[in-house]
Amino acid sequence: MKRILREPLLHFLVLGGALFAVAGLVSRGDRAGRIVVSPGRIESLATAFSLTWQRPPTASELDGLIRDYVREEAAVREAAALGLDKDDVVIRRRLRQKLEFVSADVAARAEPTDQELRAFLEAHPGDFGVDPAFTFRHVFLDPSQHGESLARDEARLLAKLRRAGAAADVAAEGDPFLLGHAFDQLPAREVKSQFGDRFAASLDSLPTGRWEGPILSGYGAHLVFVHERIAGRLPPFDEVKEAVRRAWAAAQREAAIEKLYATLLRRYTVTVEKPPPGMAADTSFADTAARKAAPPEMRD
Repeated sequence: MKRILREPLLHFLVLGGALFAVAGLVSRGDRAGRIVVSPGRIESLATAFSLTWQRPPTASELDGLIRDYVREEAAVREAAALGLDKDDVVIRRRLRQKLEFVSADVAARAEPTDQELRAFLEAHPGDFGVDPAFTFRHVFLDPSQHGESLARDEARLLAKLRRAGAAADVAAEGDPFLLGHAFDQLPAREVKSQFGDRFAASLDSLPTGRWEGPILSGYGAHLVFVHERIAGRLPPFDEVKEAVRRAWAAAQREAAIEKLYATLLRRYTVTVEKPPPGMAADTSFADTAARKAAPPEMRD
């Protein structure tokens, strides 16, 4: 009997059983905790129901909402106690989103003054300006259809178009072009989208009232007649005030999130370990995060 009592395996089993019992008591203590459904919570449940169904819940429906909330609360607590929230990508992302939302929502509630909005507009004119626009016509020449005679055909057709001037029948000349041959006050960004940056840059420098070319695009060569060029402009403040307010609020939310992480990262030392062989990684994040989180006097 004494030899059995001295067995290490027995000691291990006894100690394990004791730990299991303590864990069970702690777990039961956690499960015995109170779930309080406050008047504010009940009102929140009823409001959510009303927004969904466009009517307040009946007494039995409200009872069902409360019962479901209690079950959810108990399930969440038990799942957290069991560690089921750990290493779950969906839960991690949701928690991060919620933390960012709370931080950004506080910043977004601030009401800007007109002076602040005007300053924001002056600092970001490109976000609110009206694009330059072009009214032009063109004749398209497909390089695959002309081969080595492309340059000769361009010169011949350009001379013909110049003789006809603004009255030239663009649809009857050149090669078919799916996007059309005439464009009225087409914004510069649309010109870039449809014809490419190189074509748009050339269009911006062409004289008006004269056939010019060839102007190159991703499709091929174009002979172009610019009727009108409308300069870009920054609209009056009152015209874009609401758009500026929305952009200002978005910028405030973004700044609040950046400030949140700058504050949080002060509590941590970030170490990005060497990735597995064959996998590249930009480990400068750790240095950047540490530098942003450090007090000003400690930064580079």
